[in-house]
Amino acid sequence: MPTKTISLFTAFACMLMLCSFVISYSSDKKEQENKIEQRIVYNKKKHSIKLSWQAFGSSGNYVVTRGGSRLASDFVLVGSTSGLAFTDSKPNADKYENYYKITRNAITIILSLENQIFGDNIYLYDRKFEKAETARNEINSHFSSIGLSGSNGEWTTKRQAYYFKANVDGQTYDPGGSGSASSAEANSIELGFYAHIGGLGKVPSDVKLGSIFTRPHLSGGANATCTFWRSVENVTVMRDFAWTVSQSTSARRMLIEGTSKYISDVGNTNFWGSGGFIADTRYTLSRPNWGGQQQWYTRNTIFPSGSGAMGGAYNMVWQGCINPPEADNKNSPVPTTPVIREKPFLFIDKDGEYKVFVPTWQKDRIGVSWSSTDIGEGKIQDLLTHWYVAKEGDTDVEINRALKSGKNIFFTPGHYSLNAPIQVNRTDAVLLGAGIASVTLEPTEKNTWGCIYADDKDGIIIAGLLMDSFNSTTYQVRIGNEGAGADHSANPILLADITCRVGGVQSKNIQIHTSMQINSSHVVGDHFWLWRADHGSQRGGSVRWVRDRCKNGLIVTGNDVTLYGLFAEHYQEYEVLWLGERGRTYFLQNEPPYDAPNQASWSSQGSRVDGYASFKVANTVKEHYSIGMGSYAVFTGTDGNVNNRNSFEIPNSPNVKLEKMCITRFSGPGNIQNVINGVGGSTATGVKRVASYNNGTGTQPYNEEFDLPNRQSYPVYIVMDNN
Repeated sequence: MPTKTISLFTAFACMLMLCSFVISYSSDKKEQENKIEQRIVYNKKKHSIKLSWQAFGSSGNYVVTRGGSRLASDFVLVGSTSGLAFTDSKPNADKYENYYKITRNAITIILSLENQIFGDNIYLYDRKFEKAETARNEINSHFSSIGLSGSNGEWTTKRQAYYFKANVDGQTYDPGGSGSASSAEANSIELGFYAHIGGLGKVPSDVKLGSIFTRPHLSGGANATCTFWRSVENVTVMRDFAWTVSQSTSARRMLIEGTSKYISDVGNTNFWGSGGFIADTRYTLSRPNWGGQQQWYTRNTIFPSGSGAMGGAYNMVWQGCINPPEADNKNSPVPTTPVIREKPFLFIDKDGEYKVFVPTWQKDRIGVSWSSTDIGEGKIQDLLTHWYVAKEGDTDVEINRALKSGKNIFFTPGHYSLNAPIQVNRTDAVLLGAGIASVTLEPTEKNTWGCIYADDKDGIIIAGLLMDSFNSTTYQVRIGNEGAGADHSANPILLADITCRVGGVQSKNIQIHTSMQINSSHVVGDHFWLWRADHGSQRGGSVRWVRDRCKNGLIVTGNDVTLYGLFAEHYQEYEVLWLGERGRTYFLQNEPPYDAPNQASWSSQGSRVDGYASFKVANTVKEHYSIGMGSYAVFTGTDGNVNNRNSFEIPNSPNVKLEKMCITRFSGPGNIQNVINGVGGSTATGVKRVASYNNGTGTQPYNEEFDLPNRQSYPVYIVMDNN
């Protein structure tokens, strides 16, 4: 009978013997009591590892074998016991390179220190002990077997992250292959929904992968407009990187040595996608082509020499890039990134310990933040000292307790059910998610406020999280209290790789006022997808208009807010409403709501204007600048008579300026009638563009008061203050 392996990687916090004592990283006593029977403890002074487990099997000794990694090619016998504990007095030198299989009666459990830290949804690979193809084979088996490849994968609550340890002695994780990434011969890693690839080296060249492909599941594989929720960072791709994706997909901090003709490669050019995000990346051998993509935002990326077009249909923004395409009606190269802090990331330092690198703020940057030998400017934090490692099942109570105690939060992949918002209430606090971790308002009346509330504090970072709502709420994310006035110019707030989702998955009616409101000043947003779902697991059409209610995707009341790569879609009133001064947006992708049933239900400015502008700068604003703005009509769920007067509305003011605006109609009977302020033309006769609008001759919008959330949205169980 073959041995049955049960992965009982325990989800309680790591217990390490750093000297001659044990430190527990769990803050919940009940959880410790429930899970203490399966654990692994490292004694640093003796360099020994003690294992303990609960009884399984019916008779005989427990046989203990050890490998250097979870999928090591060789596990060696280290002993056996009739008891429920075993001490390995001569483990491998690196405490994290000890994975133990305990077998009895054809049942096997696996214990390791790494799993105690990170739980079951992070998969670690080590080329030192594994074959080149091992990681690729496991990731692809997940892609095909657990619902991550097809349409059902869109709504799963399964989350996973795949982390690769640094290569040694010239080895790579490339199993070999040829051709474009979409071909079978390429032996590509196929990354599915809610999945993340991360390198654990200091620089991207420390981890070398072969080929990566994201396979679309619509229209026979030619349509990637629903290829969402996946990410990759801090790795080298040696052969081909075919990042065939649309919204909520992030590729960061990469070295791409080879790429096929099309970044969105499906084996031919009959392909379309709806945009994506790449940043802090270097291409070394060839210039990629975004053929088939409607739009794309690329930041601080280096391309080989050349200035020709690299694909894209409507709106391509290249910011702080070296050798970008030349400017034309669809390409908008922006010379520098005025203020940016790269997203933090997990890595293993030279001392063998897990750390998080928190990059510093930079101004007017061009190109990447790292070199072939230098991690870049920033601070290194020890994971087990400065962070609380959250695992699926942790609650808002545990997470808020850890934040209050001074810990940052590393969210391992999972679906985190909240009955109250996560409260970020101290300077320099960091929330960092892996594997598209989602924090979700459960269907309970206990939480009527939101997923995350951040106070008006310096240096807060919130990154890599999906905010979902199974319950009505005021906000999903709120940054700064109403009336926030602190000056964060020396240490801004960073929001990176943030997704807010309204609808799609819940069965009950929900009403949300605003997905995200930014009240603090000097906030930098680096890649958002704010999405009132146009499709989902529930019935759509006019039913969705009533069931999934949300007025605004983003409201900005703070001053000096800068956004890079903003995707906001399908909200029922102004999708982006800007009230703060000196705001800047570099790239907008938008579709108005599909499902407004009739014009009377979707009219603005006291019902005098058809529809709502997708991007609205209030008449009170004196200074604003945005560039690379695309809005696309898909009025399909209507009575056939729904139109939108303007995609963009701004005051006719000398210091308010929008550049490179584009509108078109993809489907449905309705049209966007003007680009901005009543000028630019209608989508009824095709694509319309306005290169620049600044204090123009168009009709200024009517003055109006806006319905904003107020202090009643504060959760009563948390003291909200500015101390």
